[in-house]
Amino acid sequence: MARTLMTERGVRHVQRRTVVLLSAAQVFGGIGTGATVSIGSILAVELSGSSVWAGAVATVMTLGAALTALPLASLADRRGRRAGQVTGLSAALAGTVLIVLSVVSGLFVLLVLGAVGIGVGTAASLQARFAAVDLADAEHRGRALSAVVWAVTVGAVAGPNLIQPGTVVGLALGLPPVAGPFVISAAGLLLAIVLLFAGLRPDPLLLAREIAARDLAARDLATQEHAALDLDAQPAGGKMQGTPPNTANQQVATARNAVGGALVRGLRAIRQSRASWLALAAVVGAHAVMVGVMSMTPLHLQELVAGPGASHVGHAAASDVLVIIGFTISLHIAGMFALSPVMGWLTDKAGRTETIMIGFATLIAAVAVAGFGQTSTVAVAVGLVLLGMGWSAATISGSTLLAESVPQESRVVVQGVSDMLMGAAGAVGGATSGLILSWTGYLGLNMAGGLVGAAVLTAAVVALVARRRSTVAGSAAR
Repeated sequence: MARTLMTERGVRHVQRRTVVLLSAAQVFGGIGTGATVSIGSILAVELSGSSVWAGAVATVMTLGAALTALPLASLADRRGRRAGQVTGLSAALAGTVLIVLSVVSGLFVLLVLGAVGIGVGTAASLQARFAAVDLADAEHRGRALSAVVWAVTVGAVAGPNLIQPGTVVGLALGLPPVAGPFVISAAGLLLAIVLLFAGLRPDPLLLAREIAARDLAARDLATQEHAALDLDAQPAGGKMQGTPPNTANQQVATARNAVGGALVRGLRAIRQSRASWLALAAVVGAHAVMVGVMSMTPLHLQELVAGPGASHVGHAAASDVLVIIGFTISLHIAGMFALSPVMGWLTDKAGRTETIMIGFATLIAAVAVAGFGQTSTVAVAVGLVLLGMGWSAATISGSTLLAESVPQESRVVVQGVSDMLMGAAGAVGGATSGLILSWTGYLGLNMAGGLVGAAVLTAAVVALVARRRSTVAGSAAR
């Protein structure tokens, strides 16, 4: 018994250390994403020579995260969380180096490739939330996950505010000032990689599987002994029930076969429920609006403060402009994540559909404030905060409704489809936002986002009215 208690105590120690390591890594790793979001669109315009490409960085970052989420998850499934995290953050480190090289060389293609690497790191950062709960007790899983989410917030909010110190670093190293923030990002990512590579031992996912296999073996001991007595009665080539290696191999093969049809199976499950359609529309629509407006705001702020045609980062965009941009994006990211516990509480108390409506009403208010107040940096900042809050409410409530609207056996694949479509929507939003900005200006971009928000809000109102009428009709029939 003493040995069992010691083992449980050891697992708790590993879990606490895992959460601390993941949280620290997210703080350092999030710096790179925050800096890229803040000045990526400005760099894109400067290096490409056209505002049409302003959304390229946000687009390829989003695509990089969406397209590599499944490969990183598969790597973690085969070799553990440490391998997935280190690989993703290493790609982000390579991305920051490429961005520095793009600034030095003036090559736009290096900026794009660097943004892809940052996107891979973003996918790894998102998966860190699940690594935090591999070993957590059921009653502590939410606490462990929220600790890592908050750590992501700290890094992402801190990143944009390192722009001014980064310019000092860049000048000290003989680099263009705008390259300095990415040097700091590279240092943070390197530290995060070292922390996880050296400290994430034993691997939480692999250890959790070992514990689960041990518990399963203990529970099924009587069944296995009975199967062993009847071994001669098994057909040739038969496998003993409960043999861990064979079971693991079968599960891996099944998972690999399921990947190809995951999209079809997920969409089939979603199609069976009207509520799941609304949930999916909420998650995808909110992300498209958020990414589209957010990715172009730094460019708009640069032109607003430094004047029209100020596209050269090293000269026209003075340090005070970069500080304003960094502070605004920090407030936006804080709006996205800082109130997430409140949005979860609101989802449970007010209702899923009701919170979706609140989220999209906030998104519409956000684009109205930012769009009609486009000549004021304060109004744009307020709009970006509201944009983050609306995204948070819509995403949390939409994700909750989606999970509840599909059968248990389809839940994981449906969530995977949702993440994929969410990433695709962000990529489309980032890609088209530059074109819309060049054609219609910042007000037109916000109004386009408002149209998307109004469409989903209308669908949510219709769904809520239909549900309440159905409830009334059911009560009258009884």
